[in-house]
Amino acid sequence: MKRIYILLIIPFSLIFFSSCRDIMDLQPLDKVSSGVLLASEDGIRVYFANLYYQAPFEDFTYNRVGFHTGLVNTVGIHPDAQAGNAVNSEYNHLVDGENFPWWNAGYKLNRDINLLFKEIPNISTLSEDKKNELLSEAHFLRAFTYFALAKRYGGLPIIDVFQEYTSEIDLLKVPRSTEKETWDFIMNECDEAIKFLPEKRSGNDSRRATKWAAYALKSRAALHAGSIAKYWNKAPLSGEAVSLGLVGMDESNANHYYKLCIEASKAIMDGGFHGLYKANPSTVDEAIDNILKLFQDPNIAPEEAILVYGYGKPGSGHSMDFWFNPNQTADGAPHPGRMNPTLELVDTYESYQNPGQDSPIVTTANGNINDYNGYSGGKNYLHFDTPFDIFKNKDARLWSTVILPGTEWKGNTINIQAGYIQPDGTPVIEADKASITVNGVTYHTFGADSWKEYSGFDQQHLAEMTRKGFSFKKFLSPTPVDGNSSLGFSTNDWMEFRYAEVLLNYAEAVVESGYSEGGAQTIAKDALNETRKRAGHTTNINLTIENVLRERRVEFAFENKRWWDLIRRREFHEEFNNTIPKALLPVLDLRVSPPKYIFVRKHIIRGVPLSFDKRMYYGPIPGIGSNDLIQNPEY
Repeated sequence: MKRIYILLIIPFSLIFFSSCRDIMDLQPLDKVSSGVLLASEDGIRVYFANLYYQAPFEDFTYNRVGFHTGLVNTVGIHPDAQAGNAVNSEYNHLVDGENFPWWNAGYKLNRDINLLFKEIPNISTLSEDKKNELLSEAHFLRAFTYFALAKRYGGLPIIDVFQEYTSEIDLLKVPRSTEKETWDFIMNECDEAIKFLPEKRSGNDSRRATKWAAYALKSRAALHAGSIAKYWNKAPLSGEAVSLGLVGMDESNANHYYKLCIEASKAIMDGGFHGLYKANPSTVDEAIDNILKLFQDPNIAPEEAILVYGYGKPGSGHSMDFWFNPNQTADGAPHPGRMNPTLELVDTYESYQNPGQDSPIVTTANGNINDYNGYSGGKNYLHFDTPFDIFKNKDARLWSTVILPGTEWKGNTINIQAGYIQPDGTPVIEADKASITVNGVTYHTFGADSWKEYSGFDQQHLAEMTRKGFSFKKFLSPTPVDGNSSLGFSTNDWMEFRYAEVLLNYAEAVVESGYSEGGAQTIAKDALNETRKRAGHTTNINLTIENVLRERRVEFAFENKRWWDLIRRREFHEEFNNTIPKALLPVLDLRVSPPKYIFVRKHIIRGVPLSFDKRMYYGPIPGIGSNDLIQNPEY
């Protein structure tokens, strides 16, 4: 069998950044030697701060361009845009790969981590307990890094020692392991992390990994591996990388990884340290408020937040408020409303009257939800007094995640209107700005005269307007953000791991594997319904894969999970090939008195069919020409 190698040529340096609070809230330093830096506990903390800064958090600054880079002008929900939850206001997102050298960045970070395994055992000032704790933390970071690489490339060169650079280049070459060997390495790294990490952190170390963060990582990674094994044949590839096992796993391995996910998730569920934030709301309105506040400030919910990436300094934070507020509440930002939730996402949220199923928005008397041909005078449209009445009785998470037409935000009624129907029946929809006077009242195409007073469908201001019928809410500050006319002034923190994911990982692994020991089926059903109960649902639904996946989509909307759910389950090509995103158009009907709203389901304006090439389930391995590596299939 041909041997497969990687050549590492990235120079080692320590660059320190001023970033987040706690472990990452440190002043920049010049380059120093590792020996000096690791000689003191303060120096070790600085070293770990740099590692966390480089770590692959797919957070607010994640733009499908790589690890957390510190760039404040990136848009953190592009993966959701590519996974059918949102569309950019100005242009369509193509479903494509990433534009970042994850391979190089990952192995540079891995080398920095491996230095700890070389140096920490020799630090005489540290107790054995402290050494063990720090080494477990290094195992966590290495598992986190390898997970980010494995889910993109498949089998990887496993480099678990610090490599000294030498003129004998061949000594630095490490063969690529199979995909199964790679996932097994990640599982073992998580186990090593679990051994000595503390159960709780506090003070300046509150943002560092705990034992429960390591369990949460194992839960996520094991579910990913189990899905790949089970669903590999839904999108089969061929070639040398396949025959050598560098990509793909046999379905017989699936239940092994599902069981590891179940065990890791259950450890957190039984640990007593974490749970859902305000799990038992008394009303739907309370549920809406609780969920909204959870993402505006995760620090109010240490029970739910298992690992948090902190943003504490305006000017060096992220830019969610800059990009995503609707036009009417832009706080001075020049390009608001850039990402619009899709009708497909809104349709997915359950209603309280019909639990356990999607609740698509019904716009006509015949109930046809598959007509996207636009407005027709021959259709019997349902009429509504307000533009948000059509969404009543929908899941609380819709209201806390999406700004719906006519709802209140920051003291404004968000005006999202696509046009009107004249008294004579002539439609003026998605047209140039116009007006008409009826019975002494003047009505405008987009709901107001000045473009500053509405937030949708004006093609003359497309970059600031929704073209889907919805705007973004999750994570946004409820009050104006000082300095928001510039990038980087949002400072709410990011939950990388939270308890709701643990519950739904457990439920999915149980239903996919059929695992039943220890009452697992009942526990999984309860876990599935816990997140729904927190959202105001009072009726339990059955444990099915359809119910679990719907729950994951609505619970984790805009948390960069859906892209990877579709990837690991090999559903991306099925979901997107030859599809055009859909919109919901609120239209004021002036044929009735008083005027009422109708809604039109249609394909997004300027929409183009999307596609996903099956080879994109794995990214291309770089450096093929110089490193004699076997390329991933079809590149």
